[in-house]
Amino acid sequence: MEIYCDNAATTALDPEVIEAILPFLTQNFGNPSSSHWAGRKVNEAIADSRRLIAGILNASDDEIYFTSGATEGINLAISGVVLTYGINHVITSKIEHKAVLQTISQLEKKGDVETSFVKLDERGNVDLDHLENLLRANPRTLICLMHGNNETGNLTDIKAVSKLAQQYNAIFFTDTTQTIGKYRFDLEQIPVDFLVGSAHKFHGPKGTGFIYINKKHRIKAQIFGGGQEKGQRGGTENVIGIIGLAKAMQVAYRDLDANLEKTGKLKQYMLSRLAISGVQDMDYNGESRSLEKSLSNILNVSFPCLPEGSLVKILDASGIAVSGGSACSSQGSSHVISALRCRQNRENVRFSFSKFNTFDEIDHIVQAIAGIYRAGQAAQQNQSRFHFELTN
Repeated sequence: MEIYCDNAATTALDPEVIEAILPFLTQNFGNPSSSHWAGRKVNEAIADSRRLIAGILNASDDEIYFTSGATEGINLAISGVVLTYGINHVITSKIEHKAVLQTISQLEKKGDVETSFVKLDERGNVDLDHLENLLRANPRTLICLMHGNNETGNLTDIKAVSKLAQQYNAIFFTDTTQTIGKYRFDLEQIPVDFLVGSAHKFHGPKGTGFIYINKKHRIKAQIFGGGQEKGQRGGTENVIGIIGLAKAMQVAYRDLDANLEKTGKLKQYMLSRLAISGVQDMDYNGESRSLEKSLSNILNVSFPCLPEGSLVKILDASGIAVSGGSACSSQGSSHVISALRCRQNRENVRFSFSKFNTFDEIDHIVQAIAGIYRAGQAAQQNQSRFHFELTN
């Protein structure tokens, strides 16, 4: 039995998305930059996709730009702001996605920016008072804080951050890779300067995404070519990806309440099953176990180390796909878990759900974990008994 429970990494294509992109694989193959009928037909489909996404976010069509995914959007937002406005100070946190941290690091190495890290509490929540102190001391700053953490699911209060950004005339980019498709946005009510989305995180195709750029900004392009995307991002548009992205967003927001209820119940069910599994000394990283303070589809569990190796790898061998970082081995834990100052010598496993997961799958996963730890305990007891017999 194969079970996929790594939906924060990527998701399966929704059948409605497959149906939507099929005509663009077979019939509507024109280049959207072409002036003839084949190009116009595809160009109109791209325009419709842009309008649909803008409408979902309560933004304007001309604020949505298509990219190859969230990583490109992150690079464009951060590098574009620094190069366009000459901003030389960035505020971020140590639990951002590596796409954010590495982009900032490269700019720092070139001497373009200095970086301040906002304080986090023991659960990974942003210290808003410290953020305000940093803003007060460093006028004209770029704030880079993610909305939903990809490992723990922690949610940042972007409304409060946005308010501080406006108060101190800072530019606010929020990485919404994990929350687009799983959280309602009204960019008129919660104004941010930049955010990004990636289709494959909400049952769309890989290799396509978008960046929202508030209409008050016009940043320098990072990819040059034929002037596509209003000169903001050169290169022939990924038509199939864009159509799939728009359809995936449409389906995600049409069914949002049902999806959130489903993943929330899966998360609560797994918590309840783990509590009676017999596995000792478990903990939960960040705000992972909360439905209010973290995403409903992510549960990050801290397990005791196993003498026989990585729990993630053992589960994989059993057909269960999850992800995690182990401090039990030389490869070490993730930068997110390390920044949270969690307990040492632990196996940290992220379970991330989608609308396609079932309660039976949760039962199977928990039973597998419990069986692995029972076997490990039995092996340790036998080893101790053997050692006792040898010494007596």
